[in-house]
Amino acid sequence: QVQLVESGGGSVQPGGSLRLSCVVSGFTFGRYPMSWWRQAPGKEREVVASIDSVIENTDYADAVRGQFAISRDNAKNTVYLQMNDLKTEDTAVYYCNSPQWYPSNKATWSFGQGTQVTVSS
Repeated sequence: QVQLVESGGGSVQPGGSLRLSCVVSGFTFGRYPMSWWRQAPGKEREVVASIDSVIENTDYADAVRGQFAISRDNAKNTVYLQMNDLKTEDTAVYYCNSPQWYPSNKATWSFGQGTQVTVSS
């Protein structure tokens, strides 16, 4: 059974930083690309960052390129999202999952509960 458990969200002021973590189980983590999605109120879920499984290439949505950084630790079955210089428009619930192909906005498994990120002054 695949489990995706996100953590690290919270409330920060504009310009702040957060580091999200996602611990996974139920599949061979090191063999799969991973991505972070987010869903803001009233908007569709969108992929913001991806990392492949082999040489750890990364890919970012235009809105977060240079601001977010995705990384992974295969020994810990964990994918991270470092978010810097946060803006109010980054407010959303953030989810991790494996994309059906790299890079893709189609997730392989059902999403978990996600972690809430709120950016406000």
